[in-house]
Amino acid sequence: MSIAKRGMDRDSLFLKAVLRFPSAKDEHEVRIRNLSAGGLMAEIPTDAPRGERVEINLRSIGWVSGRIAWVTDGRVGIAFDHPINPKDARKPANAGERELPLYLKKLNSTPPAPNKLRRV
Repeated sequence: MSIAKRGMDRDSLFLKAVLRFPSAKDEHEVRIRNLSAGGLMAEIPTDAPRGERVEINLRSIGWVSGRIAWVTDGRVGIAFDHPINPKDARKPANAGERELPLYLKKLNSTPPAPNKLRRV
């Protein structure tokens, strides 16, 4: 891993994700402890050899490919093949699909014409 990648800002956080090994078709739920544009650190419930290809499903980002960069005491470092925007992982999973409640739709709609208003 290059020093440039290692120096990227990392966000400390706690996220769940799904990690899979394309070579074995295994999937495991993992806990992500920190995340940067170039990689992450996760707790994993299985052994993973250094250099192994992996894919991880990050909330609001989707599947990201990379390699195991290091392994120690139930944790791994994963270096991504391509940079991501780590702030996207903090967005709610269904942020784009959420529908506004009716009362907010009414507030956000265009106001009625002045001749359609009545005195109260």
